[in-house]
Amino acid sequence: MRFGIHLPQYGRAASAEAITQAAREAEALGFDDIWVSDHIIQPAAQDYPSPYLYDPLLTLTWAAAATTRIGIATSVLVAPQYHPLWLANATSSLDALSGGRLRLAIGVGWSEAEFAALGQDFHNRGRRTDEIIEVLQACWANDPATYDGEHYSFDDIRVLPKPAHPIEIWIGGSSEPAYRRAARYGTGFQLLGLKPDTVVEPIARLRRDHPDPSAYTIGLRTGWDPLGMSPDEIAAERDGFAAAGVQHVVAAPWRSDLPSWLDAMRTLAGILDIDAASRA
Repeated sequence: MRFGIHLPQYGRAASAEAITQAAREAEALGFDDIWVSDHIIQPAAQDYPSPYLYDPLLTLTWAAAATTRIGIATSVLVAPQYHPLWLANATSSLDALSGGRLRLAIGVGWSEAEFAALGQDFHNRGRRTDEIIEVLQACWANDPATYDGEHYSFDDIRVLPKPAHPIEIWIGGSSEPAYRRAARYGTGFQLLGLKPDTVVEPIARLRRDHPDPSAYTIGLRTGWDPLGMSPDEIAAERDGFAAAGVQHVVAAPWRSDLPSWLDAMRTLAGILDIDAASRA
């Protein structure tokens, strides 16, 4: 099993220095990757997530510049809120600048108010996401790239530099359309907030179409925080997730200041038996 950690990108713990220190500490501890969340804007009436949230791709660029080898990833990027050509260029540049470390977990979003504020259609976001994935794959691979879809069309567009490695796309979500999208486009799936007893059925649903673990990764994002949870509970959940077939877990601490966030990371690395030397 591989382990990632969310950066202090949001809330009272977030700052440029906090992101730098947490990224470096994650790399030193042996975490496989560092993760960020995404909300472009926050309607004032919406009470989740924290409105204090650094942009995800800028945060990953900042973190990548402070590290040398640790993976960088999104959990999850709300793809239909971006123009796909802009997203293709930004992600290609970020992967090239980081030396081939980027992974994208993407979703369709859940806040209709956010889409309304951005002047976007909430109800066709799934179909647009499918096209966005196709646009990304075309632009990353081809020079020039051409695409003709229902929502996006262009001829002979150049997106350079190309990514430094094939960027994995994981699908995040829990709906039947998300599972279908994962079967068609994804190299992995990120489940959100489940427990060992509730993760078995979704994994079976995903494995029905992707039976080869070496070709498809089942990931999960959870709220492990050893400063607010029993270490035994975390260790038991780790073992339960592994038995159920989860291959990659991303933990998101609850801390509101940098010293506590770093302490949570160090404690969690010990509970999970992460071996920094073997992952260097």
